[in-house]
Amino acid sequence: MCSLRTREKGPSKLRISKPRVLLADDHALVLAAFTELLADDFDIVGTVGDGRALLEVAPQLHPDVILLDLFMPLLHGMEAGERLKKLVPDTKIVILTMSEDPDLAVRALQNWASGFVLKTAGREELKKALEEAMAGGVYVSSAFRSKLRDPLSLEAGRTRAKLTSRQREVLQLLAEGHSMKQAAGVLHVSARTIAFHKYNMMAALQLRTNADLLRFAIKEGLLKLP
Repeated sequence: MCSLRTREKGPSKLRISKPRVLLADDHALVLAAFTELLADDFDIVGTVGDGRALLEVAPQLHPDVILLDLFMPLLHGMEAGERLKKLVPDTKIVILTMSEDPDLAVRALQNWASGFVLKTAGREELKKALEEAMAGGVYVSSAFRSKLRDPLSLEAGRTRAKLTSRQREVLQLLAEGHSMKQAAGVLHVSARTIAFHKYNMMAALQLRTNADLLRFAIKEGLLKLP
């Protein structure tokens, strides 16, 4: 999957470019650790700390692979992954997460992800996952495979289909502690629009309080618990 980047003068060998990787995680220490871990074999073209920044940067950098944490602030990794598949269709996406939720894994693998790797994976397994994704395959972390059985044939979905993409964005922002005004600023809409989505969700899901809404966001995997 490597491409020729430059040809050195004289009798020296051709210089082969490394596969380009974009890292997305909201923890600076994690980004630094995986940058160092992968530097020998991959060209780390950028790092981002939230889902919305990822959507802005990916089309500019055109990485070969995006290594994506699911629990990203401002925009969940599941939503970001679905949009990235349209924005950068030639880029492979490998999830790197602490989550062992089979439903999240199956939804991602069925729709846009080429790998699901736990953060406990070592350097060699992570390298293998990236290489397999670039080769057109699908890689699932060895510590997680038994939970999925056949990840491409399992049914997934639970209550997710009840919400639109915009409703999920609003739900995540409110669950993260943003006020309706702050959420409106992130989504570039009015606070009235945020309120409209919030109360429509609560009515549709038969939720009565903000605490009910928060519990639902946690159940849906939109919020990472401490």
